[in-house]
Amino acid sequence: MPRLVLASGSPRRQQLLSQLGLRFETMPSSLRENKYDRLPPEERVRALARAKALEVARNLSEAVVVGADTLVVCQGRVLGKPSSPAEAEAMLSFLSGKTHRVYTGVAVVAVPGKVIREAWECTEVRFRRLTPKEIKAYVATGEPLDKAGAYGIQGRGALLVEGIKGDFFNVVGLPLVKTAGLLEEFGIDIWGGPKADGGKE
Repeated sequence: MPRLVLASGSPRRQQLLSQLGLRFETMPSSLRENKYDRLPPEERVRALARAKALEVARNLSEAVVVGADTLVVCQGRVLGKPSSPAEAEAMLSFLSGKTHRVYTGVAVVAVPGKVIREAWECTEVRFRRLTPKEIKAYVATGEPLDKAGAYGIQGRGALLVEGIKGDFFNVVGLPLVKTAGLLEEFGIDIWGGPKADGGKE
């Protein structure tokens, strides 16, 4: 099995990658995420995922590295992670009663050789109308503070959502079908173990 490394400290992404039955190491990227602010959402998440994976891959001699990035976009406004409880409340008030889009980019980098494969996914999420009391109570749980858009659909944030259109796991932070497809290009057989060539090119 090629050495597999996740370039993220996100517990959600770690859990999702574990769902594929894969053994991997975690080496979070320290990349500053405001570097690509001017790009459209789908290009931005791809660029950030690629940059995160490359940053970690630079310190490794042989591995397959997975990078990912997630953004929430509503009415043309990009929502990243809130910097404070007050900002989280403002984000949730803005999303209340609206449909927004969640974009996640995934990049897989193999070293040596810096071979790169990448993809992105978009899911529509519809929020029910929230009361100020509900928003304050949810923010007080601490759950929104490290999540794009200030909510976690896999946690108590599920109570905010009326429906989704698209990949649920993409909203959590890692589109599993597309991630698995990328990994298989590097010899990581999700169903039957690594391929004989180890995914090298």
